[in-house]
Amino acid sequence: MICVAARLFEDGTTCFIGTGLPMLAGMLAAKTTAPNIVLVFEFGGMGAILEELPRAVGEARTYHKGLSALGICDIMETAQRGFIDYGFLGGAQIDPFGNLNSVTIGDHDHPKARLPGSGGGNDVGSLCWRTIAIMQHDARRFIPKVDFVTTPGYLTGPGAREKAGLPPGTGPAYVVSTLGLMDFDPATCRMRLKAVHPGVTAEEVIKNTGFDLVIPGTVDNNAPPSAEELRLLREEIDPEKLYV
Repeated sequence: MICVAARLFEDGTTCFIGTGLPMLAGMLAAKTTAPNIVLVFEFGGMGAILEELPRAVGEARTYHKGLSALGICDIMETAQRGFIDYGFLGGAQIDPFGNLNSVTIGDHDHPKARLPGSGGGNDVGSLCWRTIAIMQHDARRFIPKVDFVTTPGYLTGPGAREKAGLPPGTGPAYVVSTLGLMDFDPATCRMRLKAVHPGVTAEEVIKNTGFDLVIPGTVDNNAPPSAEELRLLREEIDPEKLYV
């Protein structure tokens, strides 16, 4: 899952990185396919050289040998001016149009569970050109309608983002899950199965999704992690085994 996410990074682009797996994917991309990527953190770090895995988006390692050390308002304003290409996020729930929930499960005022909250999730999903979500794949998380829209995807379908006042041409690009890789059908803005991970079938992905995925005529297979990718993750990126 981390390797598939890392391979999505385009060299020479700018990318908002969230806490956790997005950091591992960003570090792996910088060491392999995208050495010139500029990693951006919502608390102000931009272009840091990540020699050690940060634990959060506001700690010292997100500024290490960076291009600039700004503040959260400066970073969000940079995204608002269109200078951040990708936003990399997680969430507890996602729906067919890529809307993410990280606020509450159940009714907002009487929730079954309160989640960490938005942080910069709304800004990232609203202002970056493309967003990529990374999350566990099961029918409780991939649901027909999220309980709370923290991060806007395509909202209710084609044209809804623009109608809500969000920049034209922006929106979700990919979802990387524990089962496969999804993108979005350009005509309907609905989530589409693009590829499955090694050992996973399209039927398993469909069974673990709480809504109808768009299934193309051909579903690709993601390549397994290479020996070098595994070495980098285990020995250089996460030697303390916090995630892998």
